[in-house]
Amino acid sequence: MSYISRLSMDCMKMLLNLLPNRKCTAELKNIGYKVHGHPFSTNTRRVLAVLLEKGLSYEPITVDLQTGEHKRDSFLSLNPFGQVPVLEDGNVKLCESRAITQYIAYVHSSRGTQLLNLQSHETMATLTMWMEIEAHQFDPPASKLTWEQVIKPLYGLETDQSVVKENEASLEKVLNVYEKRLGESRFLACNTFSLVDLHHLPNIQYLLGTSTKRLFESRPKIRKWVDEITGREAWKMACDQDKSWFGKQRK
Repeated sequence: MSYISRLSMDCMKMLLNLLPNRKCTAELKNIGYKVHGHPFSTNTRRVLAVLLEKGLSYEPITVDLQTGEHKRDSFLSLNPFGQVPVLEDGNVKLCESRAITQYIAYVHSSRGTQLLNLQSHETMATLTMWMEIEAHQFDPPASKLTWEQVIKPLYGLETDQSVVKENEASLEKVLNVYEKRLGESRFLACNTFSLVDLHHLPNIQYLLGTSTKRLFESRPKIRKWVDEITGREAWKMACDQDKSWFGKQRK
């Protein structure tokens, strides 16, 4: 669980009261963020999605994962755990994609897509709960399935079908809960698109190109939800490397 999501509601309100000046200063100077990552990385795409939903400028800096650049001293000075992405915002340096998305969403709470609902203790708690469910229930099997079926073949490695079978069984249990939830709410945390839904996008997008796709398509409410969130323009752009990464700095 990220540090930000553990803040008390009172501390959160204090933070939000400080945000307008921080936001205006950044936009007045037209300072963009620096994103150290890789366009095919699920965690990097998660950060790109929130930046694009907010219409923010950023400078993409490629970290070559195949050559192990993320394990070299130059990158370890940014993230000692040797993982992408890293966000630089002036003197602020952040790792962990979900912490980064929360930071951006809080700082730019009044800009672009409203990705957080902090109107009450209850709504904040529900949002935080579903972000934790994604991180601890959905992501472990989904990430393993993405690794086995998408990433390993890119490296010329053989997919372990026993691992696929095991993690599909785990993912099905999670999706059964999601199917019930989506019968009560248009999106997972509430009736509007939020960080909760956005956090699911990278793994879902990759898994739609594998045999695991059937687990999403066989559940009507999940299928509808997946179609809606993957169809968002910001997400389409996040997946388009020519526009989101290798092009000019986004404005």
